[in-house]
Amino acid sequence: MMDHARDLASVQDATERLLGAVAALDNAAVTDQSRLPGWTRGHVLAHLARNADALVNVFEGRPMYVSPQARDADIERDASRPLDVQVADVRESAARFQKAAAALADWSRTVELRNGVTDSASRVPFRRWVEVELHHVDLGIGYELEDLPAEFTQREIDFLAERFSGHADVPPTRLTDGTRAWRTGRDAAEPAVTVTGSRPDLLGWLAGRRDGSALTATGGALPALPPL
Repeated sequence: MMDHARDLASVQDATERLLGAVAALDNAAVTDQSRLPGWTRGHVLAHLARNADALVNVFEGRPMYVSPQARDADIERDASRPLDVQVADVRESAARFQKAAAALADWSRTVELRNGVTDSASRVPFRRWVEVELHHVDLGIGYELEDLPAEFTQREIDFLAERFSGHADVPPTRLTDGTRAWRTGRDAAEPAVTVTGSRPDLLGWLAGRRDGSALTATGGALPALPPL
């Protein structure tokens, strides 16, 4: 069961951490390459702002984005803005997201996200939390997967393991950090591969932020995961 109110508070906390870190940068740093191929830090910040507005659309019953092309064009348009404009946009769009969430009456209803994906409205705050936390890491400004809140890391591993469950291209896989285990990949009575590592390394691999070289695979090679 999702606790949307608690997740909204976590989103706000994560946003303030990100804004505090970004405010210490300068205009030149915003134009530097982020950890995401082809994106500067400005692209990441522009995406975070436009994603917040897109989720307002979701809450208010409109398409998340007008089109994939419009989404990409908006990010490209906003990526080169000065630091103070970027920070203000992320802060103001985050406030619009929180205001739209506060006005939502039915958290049990189904909403439509990108590419025809549907979900409960109650899960949208967690999805936004994912955007803020992982893209903070993607900025490459000293915030690492090891710095993520423990609750977030566990829940995002839960989410991604569920996302890849039943995927035809992923072998039956058991994930473990030595204290807890998850199952993902194709359905089978027993896993074909067991992948062991720390929770940050498991999350990094599942989320496409690390190559899995710090993980240990037994029973077979480390599975190749499809893009998110």
